[in-house]
Amino acid sequence: MSHWIPTPPALSKLTDHAVQLEGEHLLGKRIALLVTGGIAAMKAPLLARALRRQGAEVTAFVSDEGLRYVTAESLAWATDRPVICKLGPRAEHLSDTDRFHAYLVAPATYNTINKMACGIADGALTATLASALGRLERGECAILVCPTMHGSMHTRILTESLERLQRFGVTVVPPRDDSGKHNLPDEEPIVVAVSRAISTSSLRGKRILVTGGPVPVKLDAVRRLGSRFTGALGITIAKDLAYRGADVHLILGAGSSAAPPWLCACIAQSLDDYRAMVLAALDTAPYQAAVLSAAVADFAPTVVRDCKVKTSDGPWTVELRPTAKVIDAVHERFPALHVVGFKYEETSTHEALMATARVRAALHGACVANRGEEMKQGAPQIAWLVTPGHDPVRLEEKPVIAAAIRVHLEHVAATHRMAHNEGLRWRSASG
Repeated sequence: MSHWIPTPPALSKLTDHAVQLEGEHLLGKRIALLVTGGIAAMKAPLLARALRRQGAEVTAFVSDEGLRYVTAESLAWATDRPVICKLGPRAEHLSDTDRFHAYLVAPATYNTINKMACGIADGALTATLASALGRLERGECAILVCPTMHGSMHTRILTESLERLQRFGVTVVPPRDDSGKHNLPDEEPIVVAVSRAISTSSLRGKRILVTGGPVPVKLDAVRRLGSRFTGALGITIAKDLAYRGADVHLILGAGSSAAPPWLCACIAQSLDDYRAMVLAALDTAPYQAAVLSAAVADFAPTVVRDCKVKTSDGPWTVELRPTAKVIDAVHERFPALHVVGFKYEETSTHEALMATARVRAALHGACVANRGEEMKQGAPQIAWLVTPGHDPVRLEEKPVIAAAIRVHLEHVAATHRMAHNEGLRWRSASG
Protein backbone atom coordinates (compact mmCIF):
# COMPACT_ATOMS: atom_id res chain seq x y z
CA MET A 1 0.00 0.00 0.00
CA SER A 2 1.30 3.44 -0.90
CA HIS A 3 -1.29 5.41 1.05
CA TRP A 4 -2.35 4.81 4.65
CA ILE A 5 -5.72 6.05 5.76
CA PRO A 6 -5.07 7.30 9.32
CA THR A 7 -7.06 5.29 11.84
CA PRO A 8 -6.60 4.95 15.60
CA PRO A 9 -5.06 1.71 16.92
CA ALA A 10 -7.22 -0.99 18.41
CA LEU A 11 -8.00 -0.51 22.08
CA SER A 12 -5.80 -2.40 24.55
CA LYS A 13 -6.06 -3.13 28.26
CA LEU A 14 -2.28 -2.79 28.60
CA THR A 15 -0.88 0.36 30.16
CA ASP A 16 1.98 2.20 28.49
CA HIS A 17 4.74 0.42 30.44
CA ALA A 18 3.09 -3.02 30.52
CA VAL A 19 4.09 -5.95 28.30
CA GLN A 20 2.02 -8.75 26.80
CA LEU A 21 2.99 -11.97 28.58
CA GLU A 22 4.22 -14.68 26.21
CA GLY A 23 4.96 -17.21 28.95
CA GLU A 24 5.47 -17.62 32.69
CA HIS A 25 8.92 -19.17 32.80
CA LEU A 26 10.31 -16.19 34.78
CA LEU A 27 7.19 -15.35 36.72
CA GLY A 28 8.11 -14.08 40.18
CA LYS A 29 11.82 -13.88 39.32
CA ARG A 30 13.88 -10.73 39.90
CA ILE A 31 16.56 -10.10 37.30
CA ALA A 32 19.36 -7.52 37.48
CA LEU A 33 20.26 -6.37 33.96
CA LEU A 34 23.77 -4.90 34.00
CA VAL A 35 24.46 -2.72 30.94
CA THR A 36 28.10 -1.96 30.18
CA GLY A 37 29.71 0.43 27.69
CA GLY A 38 29.42 -1.36 24.35
CA ILE A 39 27.43 -0.29 21.33
CA ALA A 40 25.15 -3.28 21.93
CA ALA A 41 23.87 -1.42 25.00
CA MET A 42 21.38 0.21 22.63
CA LYS A 43 19.53 -3.16 22.59
CA ALA A 44 19.18 -3.35 26.37
CA PRO A 45 15.60 -1.94 26.48
CA LEU A 46 14.47 -4.63 24.03
CA LEU A 47 16.12 -7.30 26.16
CA ALA A 48 14.47 -5.94 29.31
CA ARG A 49 11.07 -6.13 27.65
CA ALA A 50 11.74 -9.69 26.45
CA LEU A 51 12.57 -10.76 30.01
CA ARG A 52 9.39 -9.13 31.27
CA ARG A 53 7.31 -10.94 28.64
CA GLN A 54 8.22 -14.15 30.51
CA GLY A 55 7.06 -12.62 33.78
CA ALA A 56 10.36 -11.30 35.18
CA GLU A 57 10.78 -8.16 37.24
CA VAL A 58 13.82 -6.38 35.78
CA THR A 59 16.05 -3.77 37.38
CA ALA A 60 18.64 -2.10 35.16
CA PHE A 61 22.13 -1.12 36.32
CA VAL A 62 24.03 0.95 33.78
CA SER A 63 27.60 2.27 33.78
CA ASP A 64 28.69 5.77 32.75
CA GLU A 65 30.10 4.26 29.56
CA GLY A 66 26.85 2.44 28.94
CA LEU A 67 24.96 5.73 29.10
CA ARG A 68 26.82 6.80 25.96
CA TYR A 69 24.75 4.26 23.99
CA VAL A 70 21.45 4.00 25.88
CA THR A 71 19.60 6.48 28.09
CA ALA A 72 18.48 5.92 31.64
CA GLU A 73 15.01 7.10 30.57
CA SER A 74 14.64 4.36 27.94
CA LEU A 75 15.76 1.71 30.44
CA ALA A 76 13.35 3.04 33.06
CA TRP A 77 10.51 2.86 30.54
CA ALA A 78 11.48 -0.65 29.42
CA THR A 79 11.79 -2.02 32.97
CA ASP A 80 9.09 0.11 34.59
CA ARG A 81 11.49 0.53 37.49
CA PRO A 82 14.10 3.08 38.61
CA VAL A 83 17.51 2.66 36.95
CA ILE A 84 20.66 2.43 39.05
CA CYS A 85 23.50 4.53 37.63
CA LYS A 86 25.29 5.40 40.88
CA LEU A 87 25.63 3.76 44.27
CA GLY A 88 24.03 5.62 47.14
CA PRO A 89 23.41 5.20 50.85
CA ARG A 90 21.00 2.31 50.16
CA ALA A 91 24.00 0.23 48.98
CA GLU A 92 22.17 -0.85 45.84
CA HIS A 93 25.01 -3.15 44.82
CA LEU A 94 24.31 -5.44 47.80
CA SER A 95 20.58 -5.92 47.09
CA ASP A 96 20.02 -7.00 50.68
CA THR A 97 16.32 -6.21 50.83
CA ASP A 98 15.25 -7.40 47.37
CA ARG A 99 17.49 -10.28 46.33
CA PHE A 100 17.96 -11.00 42.65
CA HIS A 101 17.57 -14.49 41.28
CA ALA A 102 19.91 -13.73 38.38
CA TYR A 103 22.41 -11.10 37.29
CA LEU A 104 22.64 -10.69 33.52
CA VAL A 105 25.54 -8.70 32.06
CA ALA A 106 24.45 -7.78 28.55
CA PRO A 107 26.45 -6.55 26.81
CA ALA A 108 29.56 -7.69 28.68
CA THR A 109 32.61 -5.80 27.45
CA TYR A 110 36.25 -6.89 27.48
CA ASN A 111 36.91 -4.44 30.31
CA THR A 112 34.05 -5.62 32.54
CA ILE A 113 34.72 -9.33 31.99
CA ASN A 114 38.39 -9.03 32.95
CA LYS A 115 37.65 -6.82 35.96
CA MET A 116 35.01 -9.27 37.11
CA ALA A 117 37.42 -12.21 36.83
CA CYS A 118 40.09 -10.33 38.79
CA GLY A 119 37.74 -9.18 41.57
CA ILE A 120 37.98 -5.47 40.76
CA ALA A 121 35.03 -3.48 42.12
CA ASP A 122 35.67 0.11 41.08
CA GLY A 123 32.21 1.19 39.93
CA ALA A 124 28.50 0.60 40.34
CA LEU A 125 28.43 -2.41 38.00
CA THR A 126 31.65 -4.09 39.10
CA ALA A 127 30.77 -3.61 42.79
CA THR A 128 27.37 -5.18 42.11
CA LEU A 129 29.06 -8.09 40.36
CA ALA A 130 31.50 -8.55 43.24
CA SER A 131 28.56 -8.97 45.61
CA ALA A 132 26.80 -11.21 43.08
CA LEU A 133 29.83 -13.53 42.93
CA GLY A 134 29.65 -13.88 46.69
CA ARG A 135 25.99 -14.83 46.46
CA LEU A 136 26.80 -17.23 43.63
CA GLU A 137 29.33 -19.02 45.86
CA ARG A 138 26.56 -19.55 48.39
CA GLY A 139 24.13 -20.83 45.74
CA GLU A 140 21.83 -17.83 46.11
CA CYS A 141 21.73 -16.64 42.50
CA ALA A 142 22.91 -17.16 38.95
CA ILE A 143 25.21 -14.89 36.94
CA LEU A 144 25.24 -14.75 33.15
CA VAL A 145 27.50 -12.75 30.86
CA CYS A 146 27.03 -12.03 27.14
CA PRO A 147 30.47 -11.19 25.67
CA THR A 148 30.37 -8.56 22.90
CA MET A 149 33.51 -7.16 21.29
CA HIS A 150 35.57 -6.92 18.13
CA GLY A 151 37.45 -10.10 17.17
CA SER A 152 40.85 -8.47 17.78
CA MET A 153 39.93 -8.17 21.47
CA HIS A 154 39.38 -11.91 21.86
CA THR A 155 42.77 -12.38 23.46
CA ARG A 156 44.33 -15.00 25.63
CA ILE A 157 43.58 -12.73 28.56
CA LEU A 158 39.87 -12.75 27.71
CA THR A 159 39.85 -16.52 27.24
CA GLU A 160 41.46 -17.07 30.64
CA SER A 161 39.01 -14.66 32.30
CA LEU A 162 35.97 -16.36 30.78
CA GLU A 163 37.26 -19.81 31.71
CA ARG A 164 37.94 -18.62 35.25
CA LEU A 165 34.44 -17.17 35.56
CA GLN A 166 32.92 -20.41 34.29
CA ARG A 167 34.87 -22.33 36.94
CA PHE A 168 33.25 -20.00 39.50
CA GLY A 169 29.84 -21.06 38.14
CA VAL A 170 29.14 -18.09 35.86
CA THR A 171 27.17 -18.91 32.71
CA VAL A 172 28.66 -17.51 29.50
CA VAL A 173 25.99 -17.00 26.84
CA PRO A 174 27.63 -17.74 23.46
CA PRO A 175 27.75 -14.61 21.29
CA ARG A 176 26.43 -14.36 17.76
CA ASP A 177 29.51 -14.24 15.55
CA ASP A 178 29.19 -11.94 12.55
CA SER A 179 31.59 -9.76 10.55
CA GLY A 180 34.57 -10.62 12.75
CA LYS A 181 32.81 -9.61 15.96
CA HIS A 182 31.16 -11.15 18.98
CA ASN A 183 27.66 -9.70 18.73
CA LEU A 184 24.84 -9.74 21.25
CA PRO A 185 22.49 -12.68 20.48
CA ASP A 186 18.82 -12.10 19.76
CA GLU A 187 16.64 -11.58 22.80
CA GLU A 188 15.05 -15.04 22.96
CA PRO A 189 18.26 -17.11 23.33
CA ILE A 190 19.34 -14.83 26.17
CA VAL A 191 15.97 -15.10 27.92
CA VAL A 192 16.13 -18.89 27.52
CA ALA A 193 19.62 -18.94 29.06
CA VAL A 194 18.41 -16.92 32.06
CA SER A 195 15.39 -19.16 32.55
CA ARG A 196 17.51 -22.33 32.36
CA ALA A 197 20.10 -20.93 34.77
CA ILE A 198 17.58 -20.31 37.55
CA SER A 199 15.12 -23.11 36.83
CA THR A 200 14.12 -25.27 39.77
CA SER A 201 12.22 -27.72 37.57
CA SER A 202 12.74 -31.43 38.19
CA LEU A 203 13.44 -31.65 34.44
CA ARG A 204 16.54 -29.49 34.66
CA GLY A 205 19.42 -31.40 33.09
CA LYS A 206 17.13 -34.22 31.93
CA ARG A 207 17.54 -35.27 28.31
CA ILE A 208 14.22 -35.38 26.44
CA LEU A 209 13.55 -36.33 22.83
CA VAL A 210 10.78 -34.40 21.08
CA THR A 211 9.46 -35.04 17.59
CA GLY A 212 7.00 -33.05 15.50
CA GLY A 213 5.71 -32.14 12.09
CA PRO A 214 4.66 -34.18 9.07
CA VAL A 215 6.81 -37.22 8.37
CA PRO A 216 6.28 -38.13 4.69
CA VAL A 217 6.91 -41.24 2.59
CA LYS A 218 8.37 -41.25 -0.92
CA LEU A 219 6.17 -41.77 -3.98
CA ASP A 220 8.83 -41.23 -6.62
CA ALA A 221 12.11 -39.34 -7.00
CA VAL A 222 10.53 -35.95 -6.25
CA ARG A 223 7.05 -36.52 -4.77
CA ARG A 224 6.15 -37.19 -1.16
CA LEU A 225 2.97 -38.28 0.61
CA GLY A 226 2.45 -36.51 3.92
CA SER A 227 -0.07 -34.70 6.11
CA ARG A 228 -1.25 -31.13 6.62
CA PHE A 229 0.33 -30.73 10.07
CA THR A 230 3.08 -28.12 10.49
CA GLY A 231 5.15 -29.17 13.51
CA ALA A 232 4.24 -25.97 15.37
CA LEU A 233 3.07 -27.92 18.43
CA GLY A 234 6.25 -30.01 18.56
CA ILE A 235 8.34 -26.83 18.42
CA THR A 236 6.24 -25.24 21.16
CA ILE A 237 6.69 -28.34 23.35
CA ALA A 238 10.46 -28.37 22.78
CA LYS A 239 10.75 -24.66 23.61
CA ASP A 240 8.70 -25.00 26.80
CA LEU A 241 10.88 -27.86 28.02
CA ALA A 242 14.09 -26.04 27.09
CA TYR A 243 13.04 -22.92 29.01
CA ARG A 244 12.77 -25.07 32.15
CA GLY A 245 16.27 -26.48 31.77
CA ALA A 246 15.66 -29.78 29.98
CA ASP A 247 18.23 -30.82 27.37
CA VAL A 248 15.95 -31.17 24.36
CA HIS A 249 16.71 -32.87 21.07
CA LEU A 250 14.07 -32.05 18.45
CA ILE A 251 13.42 -34.12 15.32
CA LEU A 252 11.09 -32.51 12.78
CA GLY A 253 9.60 -34.00 9.66
CA ALA A 254 10.33 -32.43 6.29
CA GLY A 255 7.94 -29.58 5.57
CA SER A 256 7.61 -28.52 9.19
CA SER A 257 7.68 -24.97 10.44
CA ALA A 258 11.20 -23.75 11.15
CA ALA A 259 12.52 -24.28 14.68
CA PRO A 260 14.38 -21.35 16.31
CA PRO A 261 18.16 -21.58 15.75
CA TRP A 262 18.88 -21.92 19.47
CA LEU A 263 17.04 -25.26 19.65
CA CYS A 264 18.95 -28.47 18.90
CA ALA A 265 16.90 -29.65 15.93
CA CYS A 266 17.29 -31.83 12.85
CA ILE A 267 15.07 -32.69 9.89
CA ALA A 268 13.85 -36.16 8.87
CA GLN A 269 13.27 -36.21 5.12
CA SER A 270 11.23 -39.42 5.12
CA LEU A 271 9.66 -42.05 7.35
CA ASP A 272 12.75 -44.23 7.03
CA ASP A 273 14.93 -41.27 8.07
CA TYR A 274 12.61 -40.51 10.99
CA ARG A 275 12.63 -44.07 12.33
CA ALA A 276 16.42 -44.27 12.04
CA MET A 277 16.98 -40.87 13.68
CA VAL A 278 14.65 -41.57 16.62
CA LEU A 279 16.13 -44.98 17.38
CA ALA A 280 19.71 -43.75 16.85
CA ALA A 281 19.17 -40.85 19.26
CA LEU A 282 17.81 -43.17 21.95
CA ASP A 283 20.56 -45.71 21.28
CA THR A 284 23.47 -43.28 21.59
CA ALA A 285 22.51 -41.24 24.68
CA PRO A 286 20.50 -41.70 27.88
CA TYR A 287 17.09 -40.03 27.50
CA GLN A 288 14.70 -39.70 30.41
CA ALA A 289 11.57 -39.20 28.28
CA ALA A 290 10.30 -38.88 24.72
CA VAL A 291 7.45 -36.74 23.41
CA LEU A 292 6.51 -38.16 20.02
CA SER A 293 4.14 -35.64 18.46
CA ALA A 294 5.23 -36.11 14.83
CA ALA A 295 2.46 -36.85 12.32
CA VAL A 296 4.03 -39.99 10.90
CA ALA A 297 2.66 -41.28 7.59
CA ASP A 298 0.28 -44.17 8.30
CA PHE A 299 0.52 -45.53 4.75
CA ALA A 300 3.34 -45.99 2.25
CA PRO A 301 3.31 -47.08 -1.41
CA THR A 302 4.10 -50.72 -2.09
CA VAL A 303 6.30 -49.53 -4.99
CA VAL A 304 8.42 -46.37 -4.96
CA ARG A 305 9.44 -45.11 -8.39
CA ASP A 306 13.14 -44.24 -8.63
CA CYS A 307 12.50 -41.53 -11.22
CA LYS A 308 10.02 -38.67 -11.65
CA VAL A 309 6.74 -40.03 -12.97
CA LYS A 310 5.68 -38.02 -16.03
CA THR A 311 2.15 -36.75 -16.52
CA SER A 312 2.45 -37.83 -20.16
CA ASP A 313 2.53 -41.43 -18.94
CA GLY A 314 -1.15 -41.09 -18.09
CA PRO A 315 -2.98 -42.17 -14.93
CA TRP A 316 -0.87 -43.39 -12.04
CA THR A 317 -2.32 -45.89 -9.63
CA VAL A 318 -0.60 -46.13 -6.25
CA GLU A 319 -1.24 -49.01 -3.86
CA LEU A 320 -0.73 -48.08 -0.20
CA ARG A 321 0.11 -50.35 2.71
CA PRO A 322 0.04 -49.54 6.46
CA THR A 323 3.40 -48.52 7.93
CA ALA A 324 4.96 -49.93 11.08
CA LYS A 325 4.47 -47.65 14.10
CA VAL A 326 7.70 -45.99 15.23
CA ILE A 327 6.33 -45.58 18.76
CA ASP A 328 5.91 -49.36 18.93
CA ALA A 329 9.55 -49.84 17.88
CA VAL A 330 10.60 -47.41 20.62
CA HIS A 331 8.55 -49.26 23.23
CA GLU A 332 9.89 -52.64 22.14
CA ARG A 333 13.51 -51.52 22.41
CA PHE A 334 13.09 -49.30 25.50
CA PRO A 335 10.07 -50.68 27.37
CA ALA A 336 10.42 -48.50 30.49
CA LEU A 337 11.19 -45.21 28.72
CA HIS A 338 8.43 -42.72 29.60
CA VAL A 339 6.78 -41.74 26.32
CA VAL A 340 4.11 -39.15 25.64
CA GLY A 341 2.37 -40.32 22.49
CA PHE A 342 -0.21 -38.58 20.32
CA LYS A 343 -3.45 -39.87 18.81
CA TYR A 344 -5.50 -38.01 16.20
CA GLU A 345 -8.86 -39.23 14.92
CA GLU A 346 -11.67 -38.04 12.67
CA THR A 347 -15.28 -39.22 12.54
CA SER A 348 -14.74 -40.71 15.98
CA THR A 349 -16.73 -40.09 19.13
CA HIS A 350 -15.05 -38.47 22.10
CA GLU A 351 -15.65 -41.60 24.18
CA ALA A 352 -14.01 -43.86 21.59
CA LEU A 353 -11.02 -41.54 21.34
CA MET A 354 -10.59 -41.49 25.13
CA ALA A 355 -10.79 -45.29 25.27
CA THR A 356 -7.98 -45.59 22.72
CA ALA A 357 -5.93 -42.93 24.50
CA ARG A 358 -6.24 -44.73 27.84
CA VAL A 359 -4.87 -47.92 26.34
CA ARG A 360 -1.92 -46.06 24.85
CA ALA A 361 -1.27 -44.10 28.04
CA ALA A 362 -1.17 -47.30 30.05
CA LEU A 363 1.36 -48.76 27.65
CA HIS A 364 3.66 -45.76 27.08
CA GLY A 365 3.12 -43.28 29.95
CA ALA A 366 0.77 -40.63 28.57
CA CYS A 367 -1.24 -39.81 25.46
CA VAL A 368 -2.36 -36.50 23.97
CA ALA A 369 -5.52 -37.11 21.96
CA ASN A 370 -7.63 -34.92 19.69
CA ARG A 371 -10.27 -35.14 16.99
CA GLY A 372 -10.68 -33.32 13.72
CA GLU A 373 -14.15 -32.27 14.85
CA GLU A 374 -12.52 -30.26 17.65
CA MET A 375 -10.00 -28.54 15.36
CA LYS A 376 -12.08 -26.07 13.37
CA GLN A 377 -10.33 -23.71 10.96
CA GLY A 378 -9.03 -20.64 12.79
CA ALA A 379 -10.11 -21.91 16.20
CA PRO A 380 -7.70 -22.73 19.05
CA GLN A 381 -6.33 -26.25 19.03
CA ILE A 382 -8.08 -28.54 21.52
CA ALA A 383 -6.48 -31.66 22.95
CA TRP A 384 -6.92 -34.03 25.86
CA LEU A 385 -4.06 -35.18 28.09
CA VAL A 386 -4.69 -38.74 29.22
CA THR A 387 -2.55 -40.29 31.96
CA PRO A 388 -3.00 -43.56 33.87
CA GLY A 389 -5.30 -43.29 36.87
CA HIS A 390 -6.52 -39.76 36.12
CA ASP A 391 -9.45 -38.22 34.29
CA PRO A 392 -8.60 -36.74 30.87
CA VAL A 393 -7.67 -33.06 31.03
CA ARG A 394 -9.02 -30.72 28.35
CA LEU A 395 -6.40 -28.34 26.97
CA GLU A 396 -6.82 -25.43 24.60
CA GLU A 397 -4.09 -23.77 22.48
CA LYS A 398 -0.56 -24.99 21.83
CA PRO A 399 1.24 -23.20 24.71
CA VAL A 400 -1.25 -24.68 27.20
CA ILE A 401 -0.84 -28.16 25.71
CA ALA A 402 2.96 -27.83 25.89
CA ALA A 403 2.85 -26.61 29.49
CA ALA A 404 0.58 -29.48 30.53
CA ILE A 405 2.96 -32.04 29.01
CA ARG A 406 5.88 -30.41 30.82
CA VAL A 407 4.02 -30.38 34.17
CA HIS A 408 3.20 -34.07 33.68
CA LEU A 409 6.86 -34.89 32.99
CA GLU A 410 7.94 -32.79 35.98
CA HIS A 411 5.65 -34.82 38.20
CA VAL A 412 7.04 -38.07 36.80
CA ALA A 413 10.62 -36.88 37.33
CA ALA A 414 9.92 -35.58 40.85
CA THR A 415 8.40 -38.89 41.92
CA HIS A 416 11.45 -40.80 40.64
CA ARG A 417 9.42 -42.71 38.04
CA MET A 418 11.44 -41.46 35.08
CA ALA A 419 13.89 -44.19 34.08
CA HIS A 420 16.19 -43.43 31.19
CA ASN A 421 16.75 -45.76 28.27
CA GLU A 422 20.43 -46.47 28.88
CA GLY A 423 20.91 -49.53 31.09
CA LEU A 424 17.24 -50.30 30.63
CA ARG A 425 18.11 -51.90 27.33
CA TRP A 426 21.00 -53.67 29.03
CA ARG A 427 18.77 -55.04 31.78
CA SER A 428 16.16 -56.37 29.37
CA ALA A 429 18.86 -57.93 27.19
CA SER A 430 20.62 -59.59 30.11
CA GLY A 431 17.64 -60.74 32.06
